[in-house]
This record gives sequence, C-alpha cells and structure tokens, in this order.
Amino acid sequence: MLERFETLLAEKNYVQLKTELNDMYPQDIALLLDELLNEDERQVLILFRLLTKENAAEVFVEMSSDTQEYLINAFSDAELKSVFDEMFLDDTVDVIEEMPASVVSRIINQSDPETRKLINQILKYPKDSAGSVMTVEYVSLKKNWTVKECFDCIRRQAVDKETIYTCYVTDETRRLLGVVSVKTLLLNDYDTVIENIMETDVISADTYADQEYVASLLSKYDLSAVPIVDQENRIVGIITVDDALDVIE
Repeated sequence: MLERFETLLAEKNYVQLKTELNDMYPQDIALLLDELLNEDERQVLILFRLLTKENAAEVFVEMSSDTQEYLINAFSDAELKSVFDEMFLDDTVDVIEEMPASVVSRIINQSDPETRKLINQILKYPKDSAGSVMTVEYVSLKKNWTVKECFDCIRRQAVDKETIYTCYVTDETRRLLGVVSVKTLLLNDYDTVIENIMETDVISADTYADQEYVASLLSKYDLSAVPIVDQENRIVGIITVDDALDVIE
C-alpha cells in the first residue's frame, strides 16, 4: 500500500491520491501516514491535506503521537483549529496528554474559551479515573418533554454527540434523573411524556472511579455508555464502549 501511494506522490497525481485516500478506512490511513513518517515526513502533510474535513479528524485520532506531533508543528493555525474543531473533546484530551508543553500550548490557544474550560476540567482528574477519559458530548433531555420534543432535540444535537442511542434525563442543575434509549422513544407515541417511559434505576459511576471499573459495568450490563456523575449526582460526562476499549487496550 505504501509503495502505491509513494508512486502517486512521485507522479504528483493528486486527484487520484485524494480519491483513493478518502475511500480508505481512517485506521488504515493513519497506519499509512505513520509508515510514511519514517520514509519521507514531508509527504505526510501532503497526504493529510488531501483528506476531507471529516476524515481528517478521524484519521488524526488514530495516528501515533509522533505523527500527530509532526503534523501539529507543520499545521498553520487555521489548519490546527480546523482539525481539532471536528474532534470529540475526549479525543482532544487524549492527544494533549501525549504532547510536550509547547505543542499543548498551541492546541489550547486555538481552542475557543468554552472548549478550553472543558479541557482543563477533564485534565484535572487522575490519570486512571473515569473523569479523565469521559466525553462531555452527550444528549440531555428534560423529564416533561414529549417524545416529539426529544426527537427534535436529538436531531439538532446528533452531529456533535459521541452517541445518541442512549439519552440522559436531567433537571435544571444537571442532576441525573433517568435514561431513555432511542429504541424506547421509537416505540412510543409522539405525545408520550418522557417521565413516564424513562428508566430511573440508572447505572452510573463517579468521576474518580477507576476506568476499568467503568469498563466492567459496560460489559456486565451490556450498556452502550455509562453516565459519569459528581458527588451530587450531576452528570458531567459519559464513557462509551469505544472509550472502554481504549482503556482495555
């Protein structure tokens, strides 16, 4: 695979490169760029710039920290912001934790104030805690909403959330009241009030709980995600199955 792309690069056949590259799985593209970093690092940036905006963020998350660091140093400020704006916050934090201080500073400086605040919030948790690997991108619903209002909310939020299959019912202070799955919503009438169909016996974990404990909850109860709460039972994030797999690896 590497030889094929090196040939296209030598021929400067960028149209074909862009087509073939964006047809690949993000994990395979990341592996290709990792290999290319050792062959000719200048070509890594060329290939990365041929990725679509959506692919670029997914590929960046899958690359080795060495390739990530090389690209961050090679990016313009606009490119850096574009890539990180498309990434989920927990992925951004994972990258930051592997980078030297000078690189971290550059990433933080390109983040908007709210993202910067959330990054610092996650970074304060101990390395092996649930809080350090959670994502703050989840769907929050209110107990007095109808199924229709919930679907309207999900449609608006879906593109920015890590998972939409399980939604969390909270009050005005973010206190966790219950959970409801999209499947449950689909099986009920549009005018059904969420309070009447939500599950109130919620399996959750504290922000300082061990990551492996959360992974065991996901496995034991066959959950798609576990809500992470503070000492007052206010939801601060979730850990998904994908996050748990990263912990196990």
